[in-house]
Amino acid sequence: MIVNEPAVAFNKQKYTIEEYLEMENAGTEKHKYYQCEIFAMSGAKLQHNIVATNILVALANKLEGKSCQPFNSETRIHIEKNSLFTYPDISVICVDSHTRNDDEMNILNPIIIFEVLSPSTRNYDRGEKFRLYRDIPTLREYVLIEPETIGVEKYQINESGKWELEEFALIEDSLLLKSIGSSLTLKEIYKRTKVFAG
Repeated sequence: MIVNEPAVAFNKQKYTIEEYLEMENAGTEKHKYYQCEIFAMSGAKLQHNIVATNILVALANKLEGKSCQPFNSETRIHIEKNSLFTYPDISVICVDSHTRNDDEMNILNPIIIFEVLSPSTRNYDRGEKFRLYRDIPTLREYVLIEPETIGVEKYQINESGKWELEEFALIEDSLLLKSIGSSLTLKEIYKRTKVFAG
């Protein structure tokens, strides 16, 4: 999803988490919440949605019968340490999903997050958003995908607790997702897009 930074969605300057959740649950549009402010989120372009759907379908097939499951951008993630509520393009949750106050709405424990980049959010996804995501105790991999060209960045936390970057730029490439014991090929990611019609 695209975050309209820094336009606040409502006139009031500060909101509690409870006020945000009440408005979010009653409305039809999605918003991000961070440090008492609410930000509007808009829809995505066609190539963005094709890539996100490809990833979701591929992961669902690979993880069938296993303890991990992928979720789409309707799934809200909450990071307790920094207050962020947001909707990643794809998140993977393993074993039982933990939610805020057992509300079945605000997931606390994704193990992988995928974001499909856009011109307006590219720097935010690589920078500030990744910094916020790193406060998720269970997160082990963070994957960024360019929808208009072939390009994938995979960040993975190593045994020393440091994040390492691996980049992929060839359609023949495959990225290993160690945290779920599976792989994604770039052919699967870019299927039926402008950059790969296969």
